[in-house]
Amino acid sequence: MEGERTVNTLTKLALGLMGHLTPSPPSGASQPVVALPPAEMAGGLPLMEALRLRHSERSFLQRALEPQILSNLLWAACGINRRDVGGRTAPSAMNAQEVDVYLALPQGLYRYDPQHHGLQRTVEKDVRRATGYQDFVDDAPLDLIFVANHARMKLVPASQREAYASVAAGAMAQNIALYCASAGLVGVVRAWFDRNALSQAMGLGQDEQILLSQTVGYPGAGVAVAAED
Repeated sequence: MEGERTVNTLTKLALGLMGHLTPSPPSGASQPVVALPPAEMAGGLPLMEALRLRHSERSFLQRALEPQILSNLLWAACGINRRDVGGRTAPSAMNAQEVDVYLALPQGLYRYDPQHHGLQRTVEKDVRRATGYQDFVDDAPLDLIFVANHARMKLVPASQREAYASVAAGAMAQNIALYCASAGLVGVVRAWFDRNALSQAMGLGQDEQILLSQTVGYPGAGVAVAAED
């Protein structure tokens, strides 16, 4: 099974029931830390045009995102846009910044570090298979996972932490969707996955909760390109 990159939905459901929905060995060069080029904060489509083009797609080329595109996408998600106060492109209640964005790539699992605008490898395995029951996630170029760290939300009542974090994750996902519309990429937000299997694959702690996943890439065969790069 580990030699196969793509597993269909029914097989994934069965593997999940058996507790065998596990990561695959990594492929490609894997670096512990990846520095991203500075994000391009000008250009792109006008906001209203990007909103008009925003939509979900589930067909992706396996072509990896170029470093500059990846840099722009992650900055759009939750990058720092006000360095003097540490403000970011997405809101966070009481500035807790409780949501981390993880990147499931063929060469490993990485966490985006907004402070240094770079990636830190957390697991040297290909966990894309575990990010959703859908078959397209296995070989898509990028599966993002939004994880809330409730330990950072001590000023928020425990009963409200999941709701607050979900709002922040939703804002990040929409930022990404609008960037995709502007840059000729496509994506889809997903919540159908085995949370236990994915949490184990990611090595998350008890205070960390997976909220959403989002697949991003270049449009696959038969998908119209929304905008030119």
